[in-house]
Amino acid sequence: MAKKSTTKTATTPKTPKAQKKESKSKKSFEQTLWDTADKLRGSVESSEYKHVVLSLIFLKFVSDRFEKRRAELVTQGKANYVDMVEFYTMQNVFYLPEDSRWSTIVKQAKQDDIAVRIDSALHAVEKNNPSLKGALPDNYFSRMGIDVAKLAALIDSINNIDTVADEQGESEQDIVGRVYEYFLGKFAATEGKGGGEFYTPKCVVNLLAEMIEPYSGKIYDPCCGSGGMFVQSVKFITSHSGNQKDISIYGQEQTSTTYKLAKMNLAIRGISTNLGEVPADTFFKDQHPDLKADYILANPPFNLKAWRGADELTDDPRWSGYDVPPAGNANYGWILHMISKLSENGVAGFVLANGSMSTSTSGEGAIRQKIIENDLVDCMIALPGQLFYTTQIPVCLWFLTKRKKARQVKGHSELNQRDRVGETLFIDARNHGTMVDRTHKELTEADISEIARTYHAWRGESKDGEYEDKPGFCKSATLADIQANDYVLTPGRYVGAAAIEDDGIPFETKMNDLTATLYQQMEETQKLDQTIRKNLEALGYGK
Repeated sequence: MAKKSTTKTATTPKTPKAQKKESKSKKSFEQTLWDTADKLRGSVESSEYKHVVLSLIFLKFVSDRFEKRRAELVTQGKANYVDMVEFYTMQNVFYLPEDSRWSTIVKQAKQDDIAVRIDSALHAVEKNNPSLKGALPDNYFSRMGIDVAKLAALIDSINNIDTVADEQGESEQDIVGRVYEYFLGKFAATEGKGGGEFYTPKCVVNLLAEMIEPYSGKIYDPCCGSGGMFVQSVKFITSHSGNQKDISIYGQEQTSTTYKLAKMNLAIRGISTNLGEVPADTFFKDQHPDLKADYILANPPFNLKAWRGADELTDDPRWSGYDVPPAGNANYGWILHMISKLSENGVAGFVLANGSMSTSTSGEGAIRQKIIENDLVDCMIALPGQLFYTTQIPVCLWFLTKRKKARQVKGHSELNQRDRVGETLFIDARNHGTMVDRTHKELTEADISEIARTYHAWRGESKDGEYEDKPGFCKSATLADIQANDYVLTPGRYVGAAAIEDDGIPFETKMNDLTATLYQQMEETQKLDQTIRKNLEALGYGK
């Protein structure tokens, strides 16, 4: 047998352009998995299909965790206890009966009744694990009527997830969480306008978390969607060497299927939350009536109409001290709800449509004026357009706090804040962000860092240096400034225009150059007109 040559072949180093091209052409694991799953979608609506795919990813993940724990028990000489639920829950692992295990589902994937078997498996998982009560789809697979071959192919595709986790050296929890997040984003993009309200773009959530720095205390989202605000808050804590045990999470979601998405999303990441007993309307069935939160992050539905009847909630204590928010738009209902939930030192950061900063219809202007006079507005940010999948309208971020006096932050002296009573920071970030496809833009890490650092420096946090107004980008305004602008909070009114850098070219020189270019273009226009006339004459349409 001929030996293989061991001589190394010299290779030509790849140019940066070639490396970039290769990187671009190489699909990520999530993208490959998504492409496969999307092909198998067939005629099923994306809004329905996401529950199928995400449920299977969840089942795969909890099953892998179960098998790992089961193997540990055997290794530890505790084989007699492998079917005792307590030995799993003590390690925050869900116990799965045999019919619910992923290995069983894979074996049965090509059987005609696989949809029923998956429904039964999910039902059994929920029944054996009280913390998952109400989290998993109920008979969803049977009702969808998905082709058996396509469902089997989808199961086969999802079966590959943990292999990649080993290759990349990430924990299984990390990789499944990443896949889940990727799929949520892709489904939101696929559903587009009119859908995807369960998902807030990752860069916007990231900016909110970086701005309010939720190191410890109670975190709340009154309209939590798929739980993205909580996931990012936990990521913020772990990336800043904090302890996840220092926070407790409260949320609420009205839509039943989205409530399930959130519970699965958070369970995959091992994040313990209180999302209320059931999915419910925050205005009519507040699941946390006595909560005072240290951090509120939210992305309420934009300009929600008919959120209450004209004679409903008119004397609700959440509006105490303010006019009743109009029934035709829920924006100020959300704002007042969140103010009522803020603790003494709490801060709220949330997304709203730009109109909320300047509207004066139906009493909204009076409510905003009162909020400003109560000195609750800490910072306003105008974001670039095209950040959201669901809408093209530009949006803004509000940051409210009940405490602007100097504050010492226990355990985090670098976060100590100066006295900023009577002051509000305005940031105009409309020129930030990068287009990631033909219709969508994202804030880069550098954008997020610059915006958050500006806010923290303005609050007086020593780690972020000295704050300075920057024309066209940021301005620290007083209550008198805001009064002079009729209580309108649009940042563009305050930050002014950016200074134009002098290029050193004399005006006369520039004018001569521009004039020469203009005359040249005018001559070219005349030539083109003559050519068009000749062509029209040749076609018999001359005059």
